[in-house]
Amino acid sequence: MRVAGGKRRALLTVCLVLLAGCAGGVPGDQTPSQPVPSQGSPADAAAGTLEVHYINVGQSVSTLIVGPEGETMLVDTGHYNDDGEYVLQYLRRHGVTRIDHLVTSHNDADHIGGNAAVIEYYETEAEGIGAVYDPGIASSSQTYAEYLDAVEEHDVTLYETREGDAIPFGDVDVDVLGPPDPYLENEARNENSIVLAVAHGETSFLLTGDAEDDQEAYLIDTYGTELRSTVLKAGHHGSASSSSESFIDAVRPRAVVVSSAYDSQYGHPHEEVLERLSERSLPTYWTATHGDIVLVSDGSGVSVRTQRDAPTDALAIRDADPIAPGTTEEVVERARIGGDPVDGGSGSDGDATDDTGEETETTDNEPDAALEVAAINADAAGDDRENLNDEYVVFENTGDEAIDLSGWTVEDEAGHSYAFPDGFTLEAGARVTLRTGSGTDTDTDLYWGAGSPVWNNDGDTVILSDDDGERVLAVSYE
Repeated sequence: MRVAGGKRRALLTVCLVLLAGCAGGVPGDQTPSQPVPSQGSPADAAAGTLEVHYINVGQSVSTLIVGPEGETMLVDTGHYNDDGEYVLQYLRRHGVTRIDHLVTSHNDADHIGGNAAVIEYYETEAEGIGAVYDPGIASSSQTYAEYLDAVEEHDVTLYETREGDAIPFGDVDVDVLGPPDPYLENEARNENSIVLAVAHGETSFLLTGDAEDDQEAYLIDTYGTELRSTVLKAGHHGSASSSSESFIDAVRPRAVVVSSAYDSQYGHPHEEVLERLSERSLPTYWTATHGDIVLVSDGSGVSVRTQRDAPTDALAIRDADPIAPGTTEEVVERARIGGDPVDGGSGSDGDATDDTGEETETTDNEPDAALEVAAINADAAGDDRENLNDEYVVFENTGDEAIDLSGWTVEDEAGHSYAFPDGFTLEAGARVTLRTGSGTDTDTDLYWGAGSPVWNNDGDTVILSDDDGERVLAVSYE
């Protein structure tokens, strides 16, 4: 990893202020020392857990990561129009007294809006900034100038960060997958975002900044199945220039988080992206309607906690009311995502208002064992009885061959039973959503046709049996 020394940082700052065309990277050629261990973290950060906080900052993004031993990483700091206000409020409210790692995904003003204020506050009123990480492509904005001035004034260590680097974060692996050397797309800032792969046990999180089609294609070509992650933060605030079908399929996330404003002037998230996510039955959490989103990993599964209980069907996320940035409501657990091995292997996950995927039993026969419960939404939005199609179970074929599900059955603990239609085949890598209500069956959506809710909000078991009546798997949630 490359470090920018004080003199070189000063030179870069002067070049920027004079607008002398300093478009190159943050310079440096020294080997960095290890950052100082964190002295402050949220009070409820339990040993052995990793917390990923997607802060609701409107048309922007800021992500706080808290490690099992209290290490802290802040990725981006919100929009320039609030000067870091929402981010600082959130950090103070959660008792974060030190930022060990401040990561700038790229230097657009809607991502570094609070950099200067965060550095100033932590260096003068709290316990400091361990180091700043930057992709090294300058901006001519005043926001960027203020950010570098703060780095220089407080002599904060600044690393130019590129593909192949790793950020030390205790037992949590934080690998930098981008930007590559040389830069992509003539040093376009979006296409050279810092991309972080964060892995804790069998769970993983992919943060892609504003990476667009060129960087996504590079990541697919370079890493392939290594991109597979439990949770994906949608690139570029849900813009259609990111989150391509091929990229989503390479990552194969169990859930997706979108950070943008409810009334985004850019129309984020774009309908094309929401359609891609919906087609794959991916639970989608939007800061504009769910508010602050906190994912807590114990190394084998992820608890999903949000301020508001809003729809997670990608095509229905706009049906909920907006929640303003800075709202101080506490987060409540809405779902549990089961273990998703770091090597891209499959696990089961949930999208219910209760824990899901607590227990999974499968046979050892192939291809039966390749069929898994990918999500459970037991608590439909609003009145369950009037919104039966928002109560559903998602099945995924995680194997390499298609599975003929003709005659297979799905049951709950009370003995309610559904039989897959004759001739229904689930292709390798595909998902199908079994909705409780009525509708026309498609390759991606099947309808139970029940007249009342099936899945208990307080806990139940999804039991899948093959056409011979042999149990293939059972997934319980509480």
